[in-house]
Amino acid sequence: MSDDALTLCDECDLLQRNPPLPEGGSSHCIRCGHLLHRHRPDSLNRTLALTLAGLVLFVIANSYPFLSFQMQGQVTETTLITGVKDLTEQGKGEVAAVVLFTAILAPGLQLLLLLVVLLPLKLGKALPPGFPTLFRWFKTLLPWGMMDVFMIGILVSVVKLTDMATIVPGTSLYAFVVLIFVLAAAQAALDPDIVWARVPLAPEHRRPPHKGEPAIGCDVCELLVPEGAALHDHRGRPRCPRCTDLLHRRKPYSLQRTWALVIAALVFYIPANLYPVMSVTSLGQTQSDTIFSGVVFLLEHGMWPLAAIVFIASIFVPLLKLLILLLLLISVQMRSSWRPRDRTRLYRVTEAIGRWSMVDIYVVTILVALVRLGNLASIQAEAGAVFFCAVVIITMLAAMSFDPRLIWDAMEQQHAGDRPAARGGRPEPLAG
Repeated sequence: MSDDALTLCDECDLLQRNPPLPEGGSSHCIRCGHLLHRHRPDSLNRTLALTLAGLVLFVIANSYPFLSFQMQGQVTETTLITGVKDLTEQGKGEVAAVVLFTAILAPGLQLLLLLVVLLPLKLGKALPPGFPTLFRWFKTLLPWGMMDVFMIGILVSVVKLTDMATIVPGTSLYAFVVLIFVLAAAQAALDPDIVWARVPLAPEHRRPPHKGEPAIGCDVCELLVPEGAALHDHRGRPRCPRCTDLLHRRKPYSLQRTWALVIAALVFYIPANLYPVMSVTSLGQTQSDTIFSGVVFLLEHGMWPLAAIVFIASIFVPLLKLLILLLLLISVQMRSSWRPRDRTRLYRVTEAIGRWSMVDIYVVTILVALVRLGNLASIQAEAGAVFFCAVVIITMLAAMSFDPRLIWDAMEQQHAGDRPAARGGRPEPLAG
């Protein structure tokens, strides 16, 4: 639990008090409902144990065969990295890089960073150099680890291949499945406040803002930094005295960046759904599949749940996310005060759902790695996969670049009493 007396909500910029929390308790912003703090009992021991288990499973998952493809006496074995190599050989290096980062590197780095950060805390040793930066990197990597989405891709791939050949799970697959739950449990058990509380901080940097003094909330460690307590780098930019991240009242050029990314995603969305994402060669005959034809294939084979998942994740979710972002951008630029709490909830939806659109990219990766039997059976990634991968990544970046505090600015202009509270005036009470 945070020891800081005050906190700024990073979604609506309201200054509030931190109440003491019971074990398992949580506090939410009184204005927008955003989760501010949660008390996780025995967080350090639980997270460290899960991290160590996760590292062992990660090594196993990347060291043994993942799936085997058996057709007419021929066998193809694949590891997690096989699909990345094959995509690169097929000239789809950009897709291969995204898969490598999201399915292998990001989860592995998360576990490694957690170990480096938590082990000194557990052993009572001196903190390693760059300790705040290491933990800041861990937080940055969180939305990019997508092993759970990869698992859905495996299920879809197996269904697609059941009529063609026999699929045999390997040791790596079992370790991978367990690793998904272990890493999710480690993230859920982690209390970031216990980590930031161990970072040395001078009293003048921990003080509350004076009456009327502007204050900025750090986006990373959530420290409330009075204007006079901020550090400044060689370019004169204010930095957080605890985690050294750049401080800003609003994300720089938030609207411009989000507009540019949304427009780019809309442009790529059309060819992503029109062009084939892969072509399948079986016994000398080649068939190209778009995202929609993949959904139809699952429906024709009676796999309604998987068809629904692929349709929602690959067609409906990207479009929904773009429409929500357009709504938020237009409403902010029109300085609308319409239902800011609901618009903030919509923003949270865009952050939560975007990653699941990677399902089709993972399906292509797995199928390319498994089906490599020449004219007998082979699968080639096509241009649609590149465009669709671009849509997923760009929409995720668009959601990250949008600043939800802009939603509340129009409200604060109409109700001038809110702004002094957010800039160091009397804080509002905190809703539990």
